[in-house]
Amino acid sequence: MAKVLVLYYSSYGHIERMALAEADGARGAGGDVDIKRVPELVPRKVALASHYKLDQIAPVAQIDDLVNYDAIIFGTPTRFGNMAAQMKNFIDQAGDLWAQDKLIGKVGSVFTATASQHGGQEATILSFHTVLLHLGFIVVGLPYSFKGQMEIKDVHGITPYGATTIVGADGARMPSALEIEAARYQGRHVTRIADACHRVRRPGADTRYATSIAAAPP
Repeated sequence: MAKVLVLYYSSYGHIERMALAEADGARGAGGDVDIKRVPELVPRKVALASHYKLDQIAPVAQIDDLVNYDAIIFGTPTRFGNMAAQMKNFIDQAGDLWAQDKLIGKVGSVFTATASQHGGQEATILSFHTVLLHLGFIVVGLPYSFKGQMEIKDVHGITPYGATTIVGADGARMPSALEIEAARYQGRHVTRIADACHRVRRPGADTRYATSIAAAPP
């Protein structure tokens, strides 16, 4: 059984909702799943004035928590085509883990949210991937076996790099059913790959298991 961490930052609850869906998918694939969030950097008075969602129940993560998982699914809103400062500040504390090769071989994946359809979803995920590769993660996206990302009838997020949602300029739009299902699919997909890697690392493991993961049902 793979141990999976869904680690996110959410100002207004959109990424929090996607994180819950990612965790649902990971559990559906047999994962042992935790959901945690990174610390808020905005002063509480400012956050309250800006109507941040501060009543999130997920516990705040510590950087050393990362070593305890086979896979980590990261969620962050976009900030001008990059991850939010809160997430970057957290990951920048991983220097000691990087120096000790503690994160090498873990599975990493990313999901995000933007205000508009072309508001930096792919740029945010791809720039996040660069960080994960430096840390030694095996990077996993959202494959086209999730056929929902081929849908063109309605405006939606979702990319082959990871699940996404569009929140609107005023933040009023919450993740759609299709976007939620994309997040669940990503959670399942990541967990199956992490479980395959975990099995292969065991002494005497049958390495053919890893090659069968792409054929697993959604």
